[in-house]
Amino acid sequence: MSLFSLLINGGLSAVGAVICYRLILTYIPIFIQRKMYGNDQSKTSNDPVPEPMGVICAAVYLIVMFIFIPVPFFEWVGSETEFPYAKLLAILSGLISISTAILLGFADDMLDLRWRHKLLFPTLSSLPLLMVYYVSGNSTTVMIPGLLRHLIHPFFDLPISVNISFVYYIFMGMVIVFCTNAINILAGVNGLESGQSLVISISVIIFNVVQLIRVDSQYWHHLISLYFLLPFTACTAILFHFNKYPSRVFVGDTFCYWSGMTLAVVSILGHFSKTLMVFFIPQTFNFIYSLPQLFHFVPCPRHRMPKYDGKSDTVSMSKAIFKKSELKSLGKLSLFIFNLVGLLEKREFEKDGEIWIEINNLTIINLVLKFSGPMHESRLNQVLMGIQISCSILAFFIRFYLASLFYDVVN
Repeated sequence: MSLFSLLINGGLSAVGAVICYRLILTYIPIFIQRKMYGNDQSKTSNDPVPEPMGVICAAVYLIVMFIFIPVPFFEWVGSETEFPYAKLLAILSGLISISTAILLGFADDMLDLRWRHKLLFPTLSSLPLLMVYYVSGNSTTVMIPGLLRHLIHPFFDLPISVNISFVYYIFMGMVIVFCTNAINILAGVNGLESGQSLVISISVIIFNVVQLIRVDSQYWHHLISLYFLLPFTACTAILFHFNKYPSRVFVGDTFCYWSGMTLAVVSILGHFSKTLMVFFIPQTFNFIYSLPQLFHFVPCPRHRMPKYDGKSDTVSMSKAIFKKSELKSLGKLSLFIFNLVGLLEKREFEKDGEIWIEINNLTIINLVLKFSGPMHESRLNQVLMGIQISCSILAFFIRFYLASLFYDVVN
């Protein structure tokens, strides 16, 4: 039955991809006519680019998932076997969280929400999912790394696992908030938001398939993850086709929140939320690197996207300029550390009797441009996608080799 469900899901995903393609072509002129567009600041032309087109693909995705809901439960129709209500609740709670994330993203596109709202709403969106996780009696036990047990063993014995109870729910809530914002923070290049989401979703699909082949004890949980991911990947692939350089559409914050929430939902329902974070290595680095500006320890301009040079048709790292007196203590410490390890382009100069500081904006995009120098936008996206793919390969190495190695140290 599971194979039949996956085939139906794959077929619906393919249909959803075709519908997405046709709807995007249809709505490009409609969005422009209704003034729902932006201008690409990394192009010499000032042609309008429809935004937020991600809402179209998100709507198709939800329709596909709603149609698919009964399929995994056909075998229980007319059967005397007890209906698996917990499994149905898991799917419904995941869809509720994804739907609210799409609503938040669309509201952000229309109303330009403040950062405190972007942190609050995903937290509220996670409550249905976490509540179902709790009432379904799912585990909050985590394995203690074998290497740690081995190092501490001479002093005292650590258990193989420990139940961290409500702390695990806090962790899962933080995963949801992080994922819904991480992709939104790493943006500003044609095809980057949709491209990184596509790479991560394909990577997670491969992970789930491997676990299913290994006849993992969490069989249903990896299956439900695939149910959510196959339609998402199909719709995102079509969106990437239109969003890659030269971008014909912008995905908008709607897509970023939808993408992040979907990946977070499948990791929680699939019981691999810790593994998911390994696939988010570039986003995690970008978030940590951006923290001084995100929390305004260092002055942060409204846009941190690369600076475009129309003469050479290349982009270079954008910079923030501010008075040294505006720099807070944590900001000074952050810049000192970044400069010490070679992650900062910094210049001090005097103007109007005051000391000013010029630094590169703290994003992984500008960091790549710091080391590489100016490059064409399409080339920059290829480099960033290469980093994402390389990190996914590293994630598989960590998950399937290092994890088992640490376990074998003790055993």
